[in-house]
Amino acid sequence: MNGESNMNRRKFLKMSGVSTATIALGASGILSLTGNRAFAAPNQSRGSFGGYGPLTQDPGGVLNLPRGFQYRIFSVEGDKLSDGRPVPAMHDGMAAFPGKNNSTILVRNHELSEESDYPVIGNNPYHKDNIGGTTGLIVGPDRKLQSDFVTSAGTYRNCAGGGTPWGTWITCEETLVEGHGYVFEVDPLDPENTLSRTPIREMGLFSHEAVDVDPATGIVYMTEDASPSYFYRYLPEDRSQTIGSLHKGGTLQAAAIEELPRNESSSYHTGQQYGIVWKNVDPEKPSLEAGQNGCIEFSRLEGCHFVGGVFWFSDTDAGSKNLGRIYRYIPSTNTLELFYESSSANELESPDNITVTPWGDLWIVEDGDGSDRIIGLTPEGETYVFAENILNDSELAGPTFSPDGKTLFVNIQTPGITFAIWGPFARRNPGRGRQMGHAAPPQGYAPELGGNLSDFAAIQGMSDLEAAAFQRNGIPII
Repeated sequence: MNGESNMNRRKFLKMSGVSTATIALGASGILSLTGNRAFAAPNQSRGSFGGYGPLTQDPGGVLNLPRGFQYRIFSVEGDKLSDGRPVPAMHDGMAAFPGKNNSTILVRNHELSEESDYPVIGNNPYHKDNIGGTTGLIVGPDRKLQSDFVTSAGTYRNCAGGGTPWGTWITCEETLVEGHGYVFEVDPLDPENTLSRTPIREMGLFSHEAVDVDPATGIVYMTEDASPSYFYRYLPEDRSQTIGSLHKGGTLQAAAIEELPRNESSSYHTGQQYGIVWKNVDPEKPSLEAGQNGCIEFSRLEGCHFVGGVFWFSDTDAGSKNLGRIYRYIPSTNTLELFYESSSANELESPDNITVTPWGDLWIVEDGDGSDRIIGLTPEGETYVFAENILNDSELAGPTFSPDGKTLFVNIQTPGITFAIWGPFARRNPGRGRQMGHAAPPQGYAPELGGNLSDFAAIQGMSDLEAAAFQRNGIPII
């Protein structure tokens, strides 16, 4: 993830009036700020349909949302943490965990790599001269900030990461600067502990982007933000899924496409049959060995999310138009599918963070030119726009839902701003989430396949999406 803006914090605060504003849109269609000023809702936003309806213009000039939704800004770079230190800049990946008395505990990355007015200032840093790290935020059921604090410090370019089923955050360093390029486990209930400043070296030295854990097996899947980049998994020796278990060693592997033996019993066999295999790589030089072993070379991998037995991940600038792709990997069938490939006809640019909502839609955060948005895809094949950053051209980052599914937390990276968004979200529906993991993509988003490739896929017992994944990654399967 990358994003720069000429707007500084002082200018932002001058525009918005307050650093913790609430903006709401009632059923009457009238937007109102805290106070007596009112503004009429505008016309439908570009490309918005289905989902929660058209976006309405935010009179605060920050974030457009559908009718009935509201947001609160509760953390801005340069404000004061509970202990008086500054809120660090460059807000990025996040995860949400249940806290006491129906509160939500957020852990937030700060993608800092160079001098900044608002670094992560920790008491127990990994490397004292580096300014990246993570913060923790306790948000009450009223969506107001109760406290915030540094949870890890001294790391470098903390981009994305992922939450674990056991309640910790894996923060990723997107760099190969000497002494960095690792992942760290952060316990929000025990900030800046020994674990938070101990790199998990067995999980690889590379430009990490995002991680997530398969709760059924304890296997950790990871993406690499480099060019080329590789898709990794980590097989922990300790599968207890407890704090510190990932530090006890394991095997790092990268995904490859390998030709399988001929099935002589099939009269329809073409002589070409392929599948996904995982190849062991040295954690001290995984990218080098992945390339030498012929592993799949993606363009530049970004966000990921594991839910309902499916690992979703994005390749932000892949494709003939360099507009991005979204893949899904299904461990139970060892299947890689190309779910989405952007083209000039698709209103989606540079997919970055992705998440599956509590009710089962796939949500994609953009990191492209101009105003970035949150795009929703439904299992029924519809698309919609849920949110649009109109403050500046900085990316949206770190979308994560509260444990009860009623609040979306998301960041604008620069200037660093964290939002709580709530409104008439659909009810939690795990079954629909599993459906999303196996649904066909919306018609306009599916990769276009020629008839011969579709015929080949049918003969081999593959889906079109699996055949497309092979073909787009250099396998001449027909």
